[in-house]
Amino acid sequence: MRRPLAWDTPEFGDPAAIDAELRRTFGVCSGCRRCSGLCDAFPRLFDLVDRAPSAALDTVDSADFKAVADACTLCDMCFRTECPYVPPHPLEVDVPRLMLRHRAAEFRRGERRFEDREIAATDRNGRLAGMAAPLANWALDTANEPVRALVEGLAGVHREAALPRFHHESLEQRAMAGAPVLNEAAPAFGRKAVLYATCLGNYNNPETGLAARAVLARNGVDTRILHPGCCGMPQLEQGDIESAARRAGRIAGELLAAADAGYDIVALMPSCALMLKSEWPSILPGNEDVACLAHSVFDLSEYVVDIAGREGLAEGLAPLDGPVAVHVACHARAQGMGRKAVELLALIPGAEVEIIERCSGHGGAWGCLKDNFETALRLGRPAARRALESGGHVASECPLAALHIAQGMARLAPGGAARTVEHPIRLLARAYGLEEGGAA
Repeated sequence: MRRPLAWDTPEFGDPAAIDAELRRTFGVCSGCRRCSGLCDAFPRLFDLVDRAPSAALDTVDSADFKAVADACTLCDMCFRTECPYVPPHPLEVDVPRLMLRHRAAEFRRGERRFEDREIAATDRNGRLAGMAAPLANWALDTANEPVRALVEGLAGVHREAALPRFHHESLEQRAMAGAPVLNEAAPAFGRKAVLYATCLGNYNNPETGLAARAVLARNGVDTRILHPGCCGMPQLEQGDIESAARRAGRIAGELLAAADAGYDIVALMPSCALMLKSEWPSILPGNEDVACLAHSVFDLSEYVVDIAGREGLAEGLAPLDGPVAVHVACHARAQGMGRKAVELLALIPGAEVEIIERCSGHGGAWGCLKDNFETALRLGRPAARRALESGGHVASECPLAALHIAQGMARLAPGGAARTVEHPIRLLARAYGLEEGGAA
């Protein structure tokens, strides 16, 4: 049970109140240490305590807590899977919310990096880069060492970090060419779904949305692509809660209008589904549109599994040409819906599915920054090693995790063939024999 985020109260940003809560919460964490293997934030905290003159929090300088807050990626895994002291426990420990509170106070004081705020403008960046996609992709390719060195110096993005590619045509634009032909004989025929494109799905990974449309059309589901704007996750990571709240109020109304017209609402990316289901209601607890949407939105894998469970999938699935290792993304786990990507892949006849439930290390924009990139690769090494050793297909619902795992595999086997990490929906489309546009 997570309490609403009281971000618009004076106490929320009060430095003394934040410091008192940091010391209270960190006191519980340093006595427990159950989350030491989750991310880099907890090892930084415990190192601060262990190196303090008294080996306790009372001799840790409050200014040093910033390093702990900066290492938190807001993955929510400590709160969702590990911590025994979360509400309703009387101690009410919620580390991700506290780290967000720390960042929000920094944001209000103008202490967050300008470069990070610009990186978070994903809609604008996607539109502009899409206008000159070949040039943007050339400039941002890790092989372009001079330009990447310049980007590292100007924006703090590590020169070796693989970045999402851009496309001249967004998913929304491609959808204007027409929808795939519906299979009227499918058990789920009659369903309608709006696919919330999301920034990554619209500008960087349109193939995920195209594969989703193809699979859903084969299953009789009429789909529309809709992208009213970014869900606000990049802004939330920067502590700009007010911006995330504005987006939530506006976008929820647009998506609910589609729901009122009989469409199911499906988010293509797990982080965005988490925003709609959990973060928006926490930020705007009194907004009826947000609350209604939170109870009706589906994650993409969750939606396909729901069809399989309720009506059954259309015939025509064939086995893949090898096993699949699937990385269960942190923000998919944080939705509390179970391992839907695993369940989706298990629908493929004869599927051999290996589960990788370890951090990829990326953490949104965090893992590609100069100060974090090597740490991010280290944190993601266990997941990358499992993926490499699997020898077959590798899948992840999170496109940023996919990039990072692929880069981790390349680091572990520098002389080997490049491995790609795909969204599970693309493997399901392949099992149906579907092209991205929907043709068999």
